[in-house]
Amino acid sequence: MTESTWQVRIVDDRTTLARGAAEIVAAAAESAVAARGTFSLVLSGGSTPRELYRLLADEREPYRARVAWERVHLWWGDERHVPPDHEESNFRMAREVLLAHAPPVPIPAANVHRIRAEDPDAARAAAEYDALLAPLASPRFDLVLLGLGADCHTASLFPGTEALAERRRLAVSVWVEKLSTHRITLTVPALSDAAQVLFLVAGEDKAAALARVLDGDEPPESCPARAVVPAVGELIWLVARDAAFLMHGKH
Repeated sequence: MTESTWQVRIVDDRTTLARGAAEIVAAAAESAVAARGTFSLVLSGGSTPRELYRLLADEREPYRARVAWERVHLWWGDERHVPPDHEESNFRMAREVLLAHAPPVPIPAANVHRIRAEDPDAARAAAEYDALLAPLASPRFDLVLLGLGADCHTASLFPGTEALAERRRLAVSVWVEKLSTHRITLTVPALSDAAQVLFLVAGEDKAAALARVLDGDEPPESCPARAVVPAVGELIWLVARDAAFLMHGKH
């Protein structure tokens, strides 16, 4: 693949979306392991990917057996500034839904690269994650999973925040004024350094933001999700129909 490509796939509902995403993850894992012996996956937080993680972990589903779990490296696109056992922790959600349901050969603990957001100093936690990512060869990730906020944010790249302008560091802390909290997030260069980027979007409350991303011409400062485009790779928007009704229909 020599240049970036992108596509939009509209599916009927959240169930179909989760299954479509699981198929993409399984296929990406098979391809990466066959080519290089490992598969690097960046996980997303929030409610939309939860069903995807459940499908990947379920032995009754076809996806689990297609992934060579002992060769998987897990990373996180962002994290709340909370301990790993906190109810808002993205790591905790992934652990409970995916990691706790160990496949026949589980992911080695050393391959689970969580953000240590329990550190009281969010900037220090981000610097530690940046240091873990820096030595990795490009593209750093085989697949990055992302969501879309109603305000057009993705990961913890929120409109108007300084993190959007970062081009050197791969992970930074960001103060989110409307939430009155710090977050730790991968930056645009890190998220874009992937063979595939997969946005998962569902819900009527995301329709306006999706139209802004796909049909608008706003700068990333006001619509951050527009900034994440793999330089050399594939960008896929997997969209449930309830989030697609404001799109212009040209995709």
